[in-house]
Amino acid sequence: MTGPSATGLSIEGLGHADRLRGAHLTARPGETVGLIGPNGSGKTTLLRCVYGTLPATSGRILLDGTDLARLAPRDRARRVATVPQDPDPDPDLTVRELVALGRSPHKRFWEGDTAEDLARADAALDRVGLGGLADRLCPTLSGGERRRALVARALVQGPELLVLDEPTNHLDIRHQLDVLALVRTLGTTSLLALHDLNLAAAFCDRIYVLEAGRVVTGGTPAEVLTPALISAVYGVDAEVAPHPRTGVPTVLYLPSPVPGQKTSTM
Repeated sequence: MTGPSATGLSIEGLGHADRLRGAHLTARPGETVGLIGPNGSGKTTLLRCVYGTLPATSGRILLDGTDLARLAPRDRARRVATVPQDPDPDPDLTVRELVALGRSPHKRFWEGDTAEDLARADAALDRVGLGGLADRLCPTLSGGERRRALVARALVQGPELLVLDEPTNHLDIRHQLDVLALVRTLGTTSLLALHDLNLAAAFCDRIYVLEAGRVVTGGTPAEVLTPALISAVYGVDAEVAPHPRTGVPTVLYLPSPVPGQKTSTM
């Protein structure tokens, strides 16, 4: 399976209705860049504008200097692959057939799956740990298995940019770590939305924080994940310290006192 290439991404003043307001960010070639922020902050809206299911009302999305809005949908699909938040694959497809759909932008619409397409699909399924499920029908998969199958579909697409909306949703801890580690090893530029701040710190080169449709800050995990930022954006108290083994910032959330409950002095 041919690996994806790495291309830089630049988002300039991106807006969509009242859900996204002048958002800006960059992802250097090969970087894994995370979007964090509370529910309703605009993460999914931004990603949908990037992969083309929502039209931006202002701003530009540049991939290696090319404005994605100027590309035909087929050309855009060759360059940008996505793993959506709520996957709902065709119930009549096998897992192998679902993954092979990643080759569709590279073929004419009447062309079926070739032996090479299916070989690519099988290699991608092996890579995400689903090699033994290739002949199963998609509805028989668990939520986590379905998510990994969609990651495999994105892999066979061979994109320059990989966009993932909550890729660890429905996954147990082991597979959360496996999927994010896989994204890191691909060598492609990746943009992903995450709720788990510790996963974002461990797997992202840089992080951008969205609040009410605006990017409020961006930088390395150590620069962004501070108690002050977490309090201001999420409204919770937290301690942040480097992990003793990895040095990665680790967030420990502090429970809010229950009204009327006495604090122990022991």
